[in-house]
Amino acid sequence: MTDPRTSIAERDPRTPASELVKQLVPPRQFKTATFDSYRTDPEFPSQQAAVDTIRATVDAWEGRGRRLFRRTPKVKAGIYLDGGFGVGKTHLLASLWKAVGGRRYFGTFIEYTALVGALGYREAVQALSGASLVAIDEFELDDPGDTMVMTRLLGELVASGTKIAATSNTPPNALGEGRFAAKDFLREIQAISDTFEIMRIDGHDYRQRDIDGHAVVVDEAEIERVIAEEPGTISVDTFDGIVKHLATVHPSRY
Repeated sequence: MTDPRTSIAERDPRTPASELVKQLVPPRQFKTATFDSYRTDPEFPSQQAAVDTIRATVDAWEGRGRRLFRRTPKVKAGIYLDGGFGVGKTHLLASLWKAVGGRRYFGTFIEYTALVGALGYREAVQALSGASLVAIDEFELDDPGDTMVMTRLLGELVASGTKIAATSNTPPNALGEGRFAAKDFLREIQAISDTFEIMRIDGHDYRQRDIDGHAVVVDEAEIERVIAEEPGTISVDTFDGIVKHLATVHPSRY
């Protein structure tokens, strides 16, 4: 029997920008998300209001519904969905992503900052430029460096005609609050805020439920049995070895 074991520490992945941005799509669980499949709660009218506003904004972006000699309503270049956990912000963001034509990207805030880290700022801008939409899930600013990079990145993309959509648990004017001296970066934070049509979505966290379980602990013999039975290739590394190796590999390169 061929030993299926390999080592992560022996790998040194190098992925070109074109391949990295191809991975910027909605998570698997949201691939079928649509505005129609978003179930609004009548107890919270802001949910239906957000759906209606997003639909109208996307129609304006796409030039749908234009009539001869009638002026198209002016809309902002971005949509910002602010709300608590589990109110469907990511579902709506994925639905919006699918409703926009052309080349578009969907990723978490961390994925975009990691993209800049992996490629460098200028190459990241070039990779995203020309997109019809950049969707950013879980937008947050935890430090001044992120503030400066993301403000500049969004500014360049919007100036080139790219639309921006984002979700967050924090209103734009409160980004970074409590994490660093946000007042020192007020101009940058305000620039981000001015880009967006801000929508507040209220509601209960639909994911709240009781979860029972326990951690599974196995001995060395059990680990060897699992390795022997598992098809395909399995990575086997020591903790110290993998930590040392990962310190040299940017996460985006995976």
